[in-house]
Amino acid sequence: MGFWQRGLPATIAAALGMMAFTSQSMAQTNWPDKPVRVTIGFAAGSGADILTRYYTRKLEELTKQSWIVDNKAGASGNIATRTVTTSAPDGYNLLFLANSGIVGSKFLFKDLPFDTMKELRPVASFASIIFILVIDPKSEIKTVPELVAKMKAKKDNLFGYTNPTGLLAAESIKMITGMPAKSVSYKTTADAMRDIQQGSLDFMVMDGTFATQQIKQNQLKALAVTTADRMPALPDVPPLKDAGVPGFDFSPWWSVYAPTGTPQPIMDKLEGLIKQINAMPETKPFLESVGSVATFYTGKEAYAKLQKEETDIWPPLVKAAAIEPQ
Repeated sequence: MGFWQRGLPATIAAALGMMAFTSQSMAQTNWPDKPVRVTIGFAAGSGADILTRYYTRKLEELTKQSWIVDNKAGASGNIATRTVTTSAPDGYNLLFLANSGIVGSKFLFKDLPFDTMKELRPVASFASIIFILVIDPKSEIKTVPELVAKMKAKKDNLFGYTNPTGLLAAESIKMITGMPAKSVSYKTTADAMRDIQQGSLDFMVMDGTFATQQIKQNQLKALAVTTADRMPALPDVPPLKDAGVPGFDFSPWWSVYAPTGTPQPIMDKLEGLIKQINAMPETKPFLESVGSVATFYTGKEAYAKLQKEETDIWPPLVKAAAIEPQ
């Protein structure tokens, strides 16, 4: 057997390997060259959905590719998270998720079928959400102290929630004010809103992305916002810290996540796209109109710091609020 005959298999193998490497590199460079699926854990029309669809529309404009929003409501976002953690790490399966889902879930739920810290990689944060304490728009109550007094004077008080953030915020308010109330879980915010309007729920701490327009249309009444400052879209609504709940300051942030193993070139390109969208002149007024603020955290160090802070915050709050993991 001559040299060329002996060396031919190795040469072919090397060539095929190089072709595969080149093909993979080109696929990463050309990403996205087919539709991208973005999964969220909330129903169409929810605050999370409104926020997600703004960003996916902008991503479509920038990439000239379809971005599909997959609404997998239920289990406080855990169904959506599970879907993405078991998806291919190819840049075409992404998750939009709040910090309550990435960190808080492990303190609120037993035996989760995933580990968000290990199975998801953060790409970039894009917005912080203001939450709002809302009640029946027909109610005569005008302030948080009036609500607290009414709740202390009666029994069987109820509040609603659709996500861990709303639950924890409401439980924290209860703990600080001594206001008695039991929680009721809802699959969608719209369902909870109907019960508020019908008097079945006494109050709810609702994400501003959904609640802001409902308040402006007199479908809900706002008593206070969860942040330290007033929100531009509702300037007459005071912060909780100035409305009878001292020291309260709460504004969860939303990020884009990809399954662990997603190629770094794709992560870098997606990070750049999110940064571009947040820099667009129309993004700030849009976010303000729905009770949000543009934020941009990225990189391992920044996220490690954020997640460490969240990991320190959640356990004592969950314990103090006497929340039993489900």
